[in-house]
Amino acid sequence: MAANEPLSSRAEDLAPPPKEPGFVHQLGAFAIEAFGQARDLYSVFVRTLYYSVYGRREKGMFAQQVFEQGNQSVFFLTVFMGFFGMILVFQAGVQALRVVPDLTLLGATFLQLLVRDLAASIGALMLATRVGAGIAAEIGSMVVTEQVDALRMCAADPIEYLVVPRFKAGIVATTAVIIWSAGVAFVSGMLTAWVYFGVNPRTFANLGMVGHGDLIVGLTKCLAYGAAIPIVSAQSGLSTFGGSEGVGSATTRAVVNSSLAVIILNFFISAAGLILFPGATQ
Repeated sequence: MAANEPLSSRAEDLAPPPKEPGFVHQLGAFAIEAFGQARDLYSVFVRTLYYSVYGRREKGMFAQQVFEQGNQSVFFLTVFMGFFGMILVFQAGVQALRVVPDLTLLGATFLQLLVRDLAASIGALMLATRVGAGIAAEIGSMVVTEQVDALRMCAADPIEYLVVPRFKAGIVATTAVIIWSAGVAFVSGMLTAWVYFGVNPRTFANLGMVGHGDLIVGLTKCLAYGAAIPIVSAQSGLSTFGGSEGVGSATTRAVVNSSLAVIILNFFISAAGLILFPGATQ
């Protein structure tokens, strides 16, 4: 070491390397970040409900969002749920034949599962990948280009202008698209049962196991998912920072958080349905 080298550089050379954060530190940082996101999400949700009742009504924006979230998702969900219905009925039929030789209740069981849970939950998970990513990317791009700041400078709340139309449209579009995709899955499953197992379509189309409790639970899930996906995705978009890289991170975060919201809501709504309608699954 040179004699004329500064003492500060010598101290830096002799100092031990910084330690990596331990498990407890990482767990605490994750908990703090999760708490902050939950707080922001709650704030966006409450303000969205407020402006949905007392805010302005822009029919053009609502119709545009219904088209983007609903109409442009019809083909995607139609193809997906069509193959999903075929795969599920085929696998269920193969497994059922190992136990009983009679498949007369295959259609009734499939329809009950479809109405009560599968159509809404699986369809919402697919919508979270398309609709959620689109909302987060659009709002996130507006944040990094300072368009959201311009709205605030014009005394316009971004929640009222950006989130509320997507929230209302999400409820309507998600419910309509899931009902349509459920019908597609049922028809594709019926054709699969007819072709592979020889089940008559009239026998397959058995509504005997579908009760009013199943319809209420399934419709509640559609409405809850349709409200949750835009809220979670919009919150991810509004929290964007860091330019184009931040937009990509917000898009990924929106898809992950929306999918988690669907799973969590599915658990609580299903549990409430079992308590309120105990005979619905029998």
